[in-house]
Amino acid sequence: MSSARKVHLHIDNATRLGEVFHASPERIEALRGRHPDVAARVEITMGYDGEGVEEALRTADVLFGWSIPRDDLARRAPRLRWFHAHGAGVNHLMPLDWLPRGAVLTNSRGVHGARATEYAAMALLMLNNRVPEMVTAQRQARWDKFFNSQIRGKTLVIVGVGHIGGAVAKWAKGVGLRVLGVRRTPRPHRYVDEMHGPDAVPELMRRADFVMISAPCTDESRHLVGREELASLKQGAGLLNYSRAGVVDYEALREKLERREMSAVLDVFDPEPLPADSPLWNTPNVIITPHCSSDDSEYYTPRTLDLVMENMARFIAGKPLRNRVSPRLQY
Repeated sequence: MSSARKVHLHIDNATRLGEVFHASPERIEALRGRHPDVAARVEITMGYDGEGVEEALRTADVLFGWSIPRDDLARRAPRLRWFHAHGAGVNHLMPLDWLPRGAVLTNSRGVHGARATEYAAMALLMLNNRVPEMVTAQRQARWDKFFNSQIRGKTLVIVGVGHIGGAVAKWAKGVGLRVLGVRRTPRPHRYVDEMHGPDAVPELMRRADFVMISAPCTDESRHLVGREELASLKQGAGLLNYSRAGVVDYEALREKLERREMSAVLDVFDPEPLPADSPLWNTPNVIITPHCSSDDSEYYTPRTLDLVMENMARFIAGKPLRNRVSPRLQY
């Protein structure tokens, strides 16, 4: 970037996402204090729900937000070189044919950190202690006792060993779980006993006491855990879906839950919010959380803004940006 002018960063907040996701004036002021040297090189404008976005697009080098009207963006935003999506999932922005030539998309993967690990730990312990079954019995006023053994020595399959999956694998090893991992390129991981590619999912399901889904939903991963894979799970297995609903065949999952063959903790759905008439609300052996598992109310947006400012230093220096989304891989 030329040193003659400041980089124009425009932030568009979506009120429907709630205050946890707002890059508010107070948070922006605090950001400037944490990154004074970079902030001095940046002009920051902001709005809510598209207010002022058309005017900002005329001069913006960088956009930050959940989504924007993308039609004819190259003409409307002639200087745009970078869009940061305020979240890890970018399915709603695919395909990336709307990005102007030379512009890149980055996301917030890795920002969730400790909060995501806490949620996953809670969910896996709930599954091991058969809490979804107890909640089902509670709703029906039944005094049913559900016994189980300790979690140590059991097997966790993590489908998607990225930032979150890797952090959960570390926790899992700490409590004595055997960890089997799945990722696109099966490189070894320090806290994974065996790493496999996606083609191994059917065989791994047969070995699992617990399955955690932390993979992005792409054309390749949609229903990676489908009817056949779910049928392979042993009686009483537990499934945690942290990442995206589309990775799992939810209708096949619901049928298994109805037959009391397994339990689940689900944080993600399609569509969202989960409609009031969805049969999942009354399905036995499932705990539903409304896609709030890891968005830390105090730290998520500040840490996302820190990531953007660290990337801004790279942008100004002409270096590659971190968390760049691949149009081919869709994450």
